[in-house]
Amino acid sequence: MINQVLAGLAVAVLLVLAGPSGLRAHEIRPAIADLVFAGDGTVRLDMSLILEAALAEIGAEHGDTDESPNAARYDDLRLLDETGLAAEFERFRPRFLQGVRLSADGTDIPLDVVGIELDPVGDTDFARLSRLQLSGPLPAGAQTVVYSFDPAFGPSVIRVPDAEGEYSYSAYLGDGSPSEPIPVEGGLTVSAGQVFWDYIGIGFTHIVPKGLDHILFVVGLFLLSPRLKPLLIQITSFTIAHSVTLALAMLGLISAPAAIVEPLIAASIVFIAVENLATNRLNPWRPFVVFGFGLLHGLGFAGVLTEIGLSPAHFVSGLIGFNVGVEVGQLAVVAACYALFGAWFSDKSWYRARVTMPMSLAIACVAVWWFAERTGLVA
Repeated sequence: MINQVLAGLAVAVLLVLAGPSGLRAHEIRPAIADLVFAGDGTVRLDMSLILEAALAEIGAEHGDTDESPNAARYDDLRLLDETGLAAEFERFRPRFLQGVRLSADGTDIPLDVVGIELDPVGDTDFARLSRLQLSGPLPAGAQTVVYSFDPAFGPSVIRVPDAEGEYSYSAYLGDGSPSEPIPVEGGLTVSAGQVFWDYIGIGFTHIVPKGLDHILFVVGLFLLSPRLKPLLIQITSFTIAHSVTLALAMLGLISAPAAIVEPLIAASIVFIAVENLATNRLNPWRPFVVFGFGLLHGLGFAGVLTEIGLSPAHFVSGLIGFNVGVEVGQLAVVAACYALFGAWFSDKSWYRARVTMPMSLAIACVAVWWFAERTGLVA
């Protein structure tokens, strides 16, 4: 069996190396905006974002920059040094300020960019985060402020830090919808139920359509044995595991850098796909292996919630809602697999040769390439 696994992995590696570079994935991360009431008559937005994606107007409807017709523009911008990127932003500044809006009690607040911090080019396999500071006058007597971000620049997260640095309010704005009216004083009261439903949506969209690596992992589980009982055992094992590490990471009890977690997630997909190639039966130890991989994926999920800044007041409801959304997303993937080919072909004698084998090989190829990208083995 080991020889079969190694042989399958070798074939996957060779196919990837011989294949096109179009498999490069550049995930779109939301712009993170912290709303700060300075107490001096001004309001400030401290933003962290992939500036190149905003300049290229990679819209929020895309989960990957390569899906956008502006992908070439984005790739060119990523190669610029700090001076070149700053010059491009200066040309784009009026358009950017049109798309980042604050309004106080229905009146627009004129914003200007008062600070910009750009990182060096670095490793172009990874997105470069830039930091912008926008500021504007807060009208006297203003009660609430509403934030919006043009979806042509991508998705956004608005957060309101308190004096202790915790977030009294955070919301994911994926479609350009404005935020809730945010009180200038006293914070924003959001019910636990509303947070729960909001985070179900965040968890679901992190799987479908944005979580291609998680989608391929679940498809890999389905391919070996599309029968309901063993599939549910594996999915349940995966769910329990990623829920544990997600909770522990959000509580600050464990942590791991993305530079380690992301390659290991890709490696877990390779393992599942290659095992599908090497055996035609579900081994009794596979749920335990899936459990181990679920621990890794949970750390990946934690990165999403860390970016958004889950409010301590609604930590439990937000965490549960996100997990529910992830599970609904995974079940949607399973349902799609069953509807597309499981229900029709899984009992056919040729199912393994014509469905399991080619699809598992394709998944292995993609995941090997991701592993090579995330570890810097390929440029």
